[in-house]
Amino acid sequence: MPPHLKKDFLKLVEKYLNGSASAEEIKTIENYYAHFSNDPDVTNTLNDDEIRALKTNLLQKIDNRIEQAEKRHRPVYRNRYFQLAASILLFLMLSVFVVKKLRQEPVKLQAQNHDLAPGGNKALLTLADGSKIDPNSIKNGSLTAQPGARFVKQTGQLAYQAATDNSGPITVSYNTLTTPKGGQYQLTLVDGTKVWLNAASSLKFPTEFSGSERVVELTGEAYFEVAHNARQPFKVKTANQTIQDIGTQFNISTYADEQAAATTLVEGSVKIVDAKGETMLRPGQQYLLSAAGTSQVTSEIDVDEVTAWKNGMFQFDNANIQTIMRQMARWYDIDVEYKGAVPNYTYHGKISRNSNASQVLKILELGGINFTIEGRKIIVK
Repeated sequence: MPPHLKKDFLKLVEKYLNGSASAEEIKTIENYYAHFSNDPDVTNTLNDDEIRALKTNLLQKIDNRIEQAEKRHRPVYRNRYFQLAASILLFLMLSVFVVKKLRQEPVKLQAQNHDLAPGGNKALLTLADGSKIDPNSIKNGSLTAQPGARFVKQTGQLAYQAATDNSGPITVSYNTLTTPKGGQYQLTLVDGTKVWLNAASSLKFPTEFSGSERVVELTGEAYFEVAHNARQPFKVKTANQTIQDIGTQFNISTYADEQAAATTLVEGSVKIVDAKGETMLRPGQQYLLSAAGTSQVTSEIDVDEVTAWKNGMFQFDNANIQTIMRQMARWYDIDVEYKGAVPNYTYHGKISRNSNASQVLKILELGGINFTIEGRKIIVK
């Protein structure tokens, strides 16, 4: 479907789902549905696992649409439109390749000698004295003490606690939690702030917060659920920005191989300070700062897509193959090589990050791109 027609169709679908479509527009959609739902070629290109995955995704998207519409106090007729909405959303997810697939056999993933397992809970904790600890080497429930602090190990996470001896001056030291490619980890800071650290990331933090503010330093990507304290603001420092919490849940992505650093506000409010000045965000907004120093605020961000990694999912909405492969490179600890011209397909979909790499690639190959796994390298053809 040409981009301009797809854009018009998306607008029409949105009006249909939120109840604002005219009688003529409703007829147009229903005529399309009657044709689309009777075309077996659409689903014959998919196997049972892929169809089940699509159905799961559709249910989530429909529930999200309904929830959003209810928040706007618009009418939603779940029973009447459910099947229609599912078929329309299936079309949207397959929009990059469905026309092509109606005219040819589906592309099969090339035979592989091996597969690539997904990442998991892996990290390295560096203490103030430079010593390093693998959290996975500590038994769950173990309490580890160090000057000024102690932490408890649980599955996939560390929880810091205040030192028990407060008779003398507070000893503040800094620890750094680092995840490798193929790793993620969760951390609870001494103030109760929860941090989810994505792959190839690090967080430097004090073992005790003293003074007028709480400051941590981030590289890579992390999701923050801040324990708010107006008398002691929480700040995240990155290479070129400082993000200050004002009662907040937010996601920060500062990967060097991405086109821009992105701060996405989920709940509450944040203030971003950089060379451009100060910027306040509202929930659902995203602040982008490019490597060239240009910035912009984007509204109506799909927060679920941004934070999908935290919930154990890959989720893409109009993402190109380069964007997807950068995420895969970090999660599967691989290198990516491109051979030939890279098509301008965009992908819509959702799949568990617990899937092996071949399962993700199989879905992507429906778009007409071939992949080969060689060692820890994926070749995109």
